[in-house]
Amino acid sequence: MRKAARDFDDYFQDFPPEVRQRLQAMRATIHSAAPQASEAISYAIPTLKHNGKNLVHFAAYAKHIGFYPGAKALEVFVRDLEGYKTSKGTVQFPHDRPLPLDLVTRIVEYCLHHVQA
Repeated sequence: MRKAARDFDDYFQDFPPEVRQRLQAMRATIHSAAPQASEAISYAIPTLKHNGKNLVHFAAYAKHIGFYPGAKALEVFVRDLEGYKTSKGTVQFPHDRPLPLDLVTRIVEYCLHHVQA
């Protein structure tokens, strides 16, 4: 069982280097799309918040990076997410494929606009 992480760096440290690199890429991409977002650990995973509200979450697993932008965002980007495993509010980016960072950027921008509304 994993220990509770204090912050993103603490969360990242227990993963193999290649997974840490993917987590750092997600972190940087999300911050680039939402520079005012603050970091938090929520639901025991890395979370970006905007104006005190959860914007997106992400997490590492054995075979994928889980990205949690919410159900509405996944509905909007359903065609772009073809080929990825999804469930309500969640998409899985397998470790054996490059992260779709341009898509992550567009989803975060959508979420940022939605949270601001």
